[in-house]
Amino acid sequence: MGMPSMGIYSWELINIFGVKNLIRIGSCGALQDNLDLYDIIIGMGASSNSNYVSQYHLPGHYAPIASYSLLEKAKKIADEKGQEVHVGNILSSDTFYSADKEAAGKWRDMGILGIEMEAAALYMNAAEAGVNALCILTVSDHIFKQEETTSEERETSFTKMMEIALELAE
Repeated sequence: MGMPSMGIYSWELINIFGVKNLIRIGSCGALQDNLDLYDIIIGMGASSNSNYVSQYHLPGHYAPIASYSLLEKAKKIADEKGQEVHVGNILSSDTFYSADKEAAGKWRDMGILGIEMEAAALYMNAAEAGVNALCILTVSDHIFKQEETTSEERETSFTKMMEIALELAE
């Protein structure tokens, strides 16, 4: 869980096993008012409060983004299924329980759709290796509406994102 683990898994998949297309599915906490529980988010970009990018010694700020070819195909699959998806920027956070009580509101104000913990590392590793990556999420809770799904609901009902990912992998 989190960017260190995603960094290890994705690096090994890319560099040891030769994987060229990586699709992460998971849950997220929604930030925007137009999002509801069970909505699907496709992470076009993955902002972060992590220092993961420092390993690349870049002379500025890097904006981790999904591979357009995977994003475009995932959106097309969702449209064909009649499944509404929200495409935009997500936040890959190093903190699950943040001591900064104003942080979520600041990210919301910047248009961030939801918070998860892995996509930025996945997108950075994929970009550095020249392979494709995409993150597809289901909203499991809403930070500002104070709504959440149960662990059983998360286990049994997050299938729509899985269906999109499975078709995308074909």
